[in-house]
Parts: sequence; structure tokens; C-alpha cells
Amino acid sequence: MPKKKTGARKKAEKQRERQKGIKNSKQTRNIVELPCNFQMECDKCQMRQKNRAFCYFCSAIQKLPICAECGKSKCMSKTGDCIVKHPNSHAVGMGMVGAICDFCEAFVCHAKKCLTTHACECVARDGDCIECQRGVWDHGGRIFRCSFCSNSLCEDDQFEHQAKCQVLESEDYKCGSCNKLGQYSCLRCKLCFCEDHVRRKGVKYKRGEEIPCPKCGFQTSATKDLSMSTRRMDYGRHATGNYE
Repeated sequence: MPKKKTGARKKAEKQRERQKGIKNSKQTRNIVELPCNFQMECDKCQMRQKNRAFCYFCSAIQKLPICAECGKSKCMSKTGDCIVKHPNSHAVGMGMVGAICDFCEAFVCHAKKCLTTHACECVARDGDCIECQRGVWDHGGRIFRCSFCSNSLCEDDQFEHQAKCQVLESEDYKCGSCNKLGQYSCLRCKLCFCEDHVRRKGVKYKRGEEIPCPKCGFQTSATKDLSMSTRRMDYGRHATGNYE
């Protein structure tokens, strides 16, 4: 019979599972739920926009800043790893600010963890829209991800892009390397691959996992599970080619 677990061992295992769950939930967090991508209303002009230090429309500084990493707007005393110590008072407003992110243009609090980790994990680092090629500094809105190809999108192009994302660049569903029917499709390359050419030689694939695209490395999906089409359609501004 296996040995009976002690109370300390059970507690350690529960804590380990809890920490693992927190780590996994942070990695799979929705991009809309991130503090640097919150929706904000300007104190002066009342215009809604992405969370930022300066208003995109009137350039006014926000009175109640929100940290782009942890999402807090008030730093409590005697807690946290604050670089600027304030033992006898709470830090609110500009007293809580430690930096401004160069990518998302939002305030970062003076906590050591936020200052050292936010710039490396900021979603706006590769947040240029795949359709209009504009960044946060240009369109000023929130950042979204396409549910099919996982590319970054701005607020103006998110619906138009997803409406025409499942379109192949070829005229048929055949594999690009041979004449067989493509069983796997890459939603980034917009290409189909057969069973033979989707797998690279000398590479071991785990059973049950999605096969990466041999061209770009993005996970492929079965063509029969998608609504792939070879007919290209233009929506909204894409029909005229005007992105200004």
C-alpha cells in the first residue's frame, strides 16, 4: 500500500498546483483583459480610448493613472516592492507612477516587478495591425487578436479582417508541393498541405498535438474543420484601398 500523505505534504502539493494554475492562466489570458489594453475615458474631453498616459485626442494627462502591468490605481503603504518608499501614506496619482511604456504609452507603477517585466511582455511590442500596418502611436485604439491567424488588429479592421481571414491564396485546395488535396491549412500563410508535405523530415511530432506549418511554424488546422474558401472578398475600406 502507498504511504499515507502527511498534512504538510498535502499542503505543499496544493500550493504547487495553485501556483501552476496561476502561471498557466496568466499565459493564456485574453488580450482584452490586460491592463495596458483597458478601455479608458479621458478626464478632459470624455473620449473613450485605450489606456494611455496622455489622451490621444487632447493630449491631457490623466489624473488617476492605472498601471499597465498590475492594473492598480493606488499603491498601499508597507506592502509591495516599491522602489520609491512611502511607509506612512498611500501613493495615488502621479506619486504612484514609475515610468511610461514606450510601446503601449501607458503608465507603469513604481513597483520593481512591474518596471522590470512589463516592457518585455507588453502586447504592443508586436501590436502593429496586420491590415493597415499602423501601431498604437498611429491609430490610438485598443489592440485585438484574430481568432484564426492570431495576428494583431486595430479597432477599425478587426471585423473586416476576420470576415476574410479564411481565404486561400491559391485557386484550389490542392497542396502547393504536389497535386494532392490539402488536408491541413495554415491560416497565416493561407496555404494547404497534404499529409506528406506538412511533416518535416527528421522532426518528431507528438501524438495528439497540432502539426506546425512547415513554412512559418504556426499551428495548422484540418481543412475540413474550417470554412476555407478560394473566393476573395473585400469589405469596407479594403474595397477602395484607402487606409487613411
